[in-house]
Amino acid sequence: MRILGIDPGTATVGYGVVDKIGASAVVVRYGTISTNPKQTPARRLLILHEELNCIIDEFSPDVVVMERLFFAKNQTTAIAVGKACGVLQLVAAQRAVPVVEYTPPEVKQAVVGYGGAEKKQVQYMIQRILGLDEPPKPDDAADALALCVCHAHAERLRSL
Repeated sequence: MRILGIDPGTATVGYGVVDKIGASAVVVRYGTISTNPKQTPARRLLILHEELNCIIDEFSPDVVVMERLFFAKNQTTAIAVGKACGVLQLVAAQRAVPVVEYTPPEVKQAVVGYGGAEKKQVQYMIQRILGLDEPPKPDDAADALALCVCHAHAERLRSL
């Protein structure tokens, strides 16, 4: 199973592509999609749309896994991220790729074993689980890989 993890945002969207082979997870690629804050919000959403289409074309994922908005202190940021989530889900729907969402505590629980884990703990565990030489950077890409690992674990449990 090929999993595309997406950590949504408007300035930066993290993505990770992981192949689940048996009980193992293997990194295919990870990175970020960046938009220029000087561009209009509509243009930035269009860029996300185009870039995610390119990623799906290149990697043909079986599922897209995204972070579900859990809470937000800043309503303006929450609305902007919500719009980005909508665009990213639209791209997946247009391609008939199922979308699964997990909250940050669910991801932390699956990766670290504690839903209140710190970012550094998540990055360390992602490095160990995926056999990377160093913790993945930037944070957005690490979060996307964590979403992939979370889904791989959830799928393994469902198959039992």
